Amino acid sequence: MKTGRHPARLGSRPSRLPAIVGVIILIGAVIAGIIVAAGFRAGQTEQGRPPASATATAPGGSAGRAIIGIRTFVPPDDITVTSDVAYGTQPDGTPLRLDVCSPAGATDGHALPAIVSVHAGSWTRGDKANDDWRTVCQWLASEGFVVYSVDYRLAPDHPFPAGVDDLATAVEWIRQPDHAREFGIDPARIGAFGGSAGANLAALLGTRGSGPTSSGSRVAAVAELSGPSDLTGPALTADGASERLQKLVRHYLGCATLTDCPQAAAASPTLQLDRSDPPVFIVNSEQEFVPLGQATRFAAGLDRLGIPHELVTVAGSAHSIGTLDAPLRVKVAAFLHGALGD
Repeated sequence: MKTGRHPARLGSRPSRLPAIVGVIILIGAVIAGIIVAAGFRAGQTEQGRPPASATATAPGGSAGRAIIGIRTFVPPDDITVTSDVAYGTQPDGTPLRLDVCSPAGATDGHALPAIVSVHAGSWTRGDKANDDWRTVCQWLASEGFVVYSVDYRLAPDHPFPAGVDDLATAVEWIRQPDHAREFGIDPARIGAFGGSAGANLAALLGTRGSGPTSSGSRVAAVAELSGPSDLTGPALTADGASERLQKLVRHYLGCATLTDCPQAAAASPTLQLDRSDPPVFIVNSEQEFVPLGQATRFAAGLDRLGIPHELVTVAGSAHSIGTLDAPLRVKVAAFLHGALGD
């Protein structure tokens, strides 16, 4: 292209190079915007972290992180985090650990409600100390709850029911009188919060078993974001679950196929409901990784049994705590306070 090799002369045809560069920059900006918008959803599905390609920077934020959902929350300075508290042991003797996020004055004599926070990660990865889930822990603590962010055994090495068994052990540990006094909680008022795979586990913690929600491993409220609620093959197919989601479910359950997987029902909160189960707050985006049909299926089951619940449908495709912006945080906190008391 000759205009690219010779200086332009007065009165000559203007170079097209600036226009071309402008178009390239514009296309790049559009692509970057798409990546940023999708980054939290895609990354959260797998690990609770954005992919390396999500490179948004917001005022007060850091490069490389899309500032959406829970990332719009700035933790206050008065939250105390007690890390790596052992609540049990794995069969091989490895400790099971949790972190505790406590609001100011948590041990001043007024027993507070507690929340068990269950991290995401497709049942196969993730941990309590993930940046986003640490922020969840601090956010819930800022709302006046003592929050226990729990690590649990992961598939495929530890398929269902290992993870939910660990969470049940954690609730029983939290409820022990000495431990309840140590962190200033009311052992009769324990709720569960989770996102994605963690939402499935939190919901299952609420629906597994029966009877009073103030003792044993029972919880008195569940708030779940983007949780698969019916892991049986027919339900996933009817709801339009992707092959990727179905593959993750198979690995979690330890099944070669979902047509011959009896444990799928036991791992499905919708199929474990009874009238003694606690109230549930459900969030799902309209067009996300976990089909909306999973949320509406769960809500319908709760409705049939007369269990109080609320379903919030979010426009777009944000997944799990990617939906947890300031207005939704207000709704979740209000629900948990209403269910657990102040």
